[in-house]
Amino acid sequence: MTESEFTRISDALFARIERGADEAGIDATLNGNVLELEFDDGQKLIVNRHTPTQEMWLAAKSGGFHFRLQDGNWISQREGVELFGKLGEVAGLMLGEPVRF
Repeated sequence: MTESEFTRISDALFARIERGADEAGIDATLNGNVLELEFDDGQKLIVNRHTPTQEMWLAAKSGGFHFRLQDGNWISQREGVELFGKLGEVAGLMLGEPVRF
């Protein structure tokens, strides 16, 4: 995949996460390659576009996760889980209710 294709695809991913955050009442701020989700209690989740490896990175209190696009899904390179599922799980724990992205 070219760098411009990766950027286009990851921009769509950021937009999807922002929509889910808005629906859940979570503040979302996109600054370049970094999307920051901030909760009312000050906790944060960070989703970062890492262009050199063509991965999306998720930083949470519970750890860091790297996701690579495989067959149309962003899959964790360590756990084999899907990005939106993991993000919803972690955000849900922080928010105290289920979150879907």
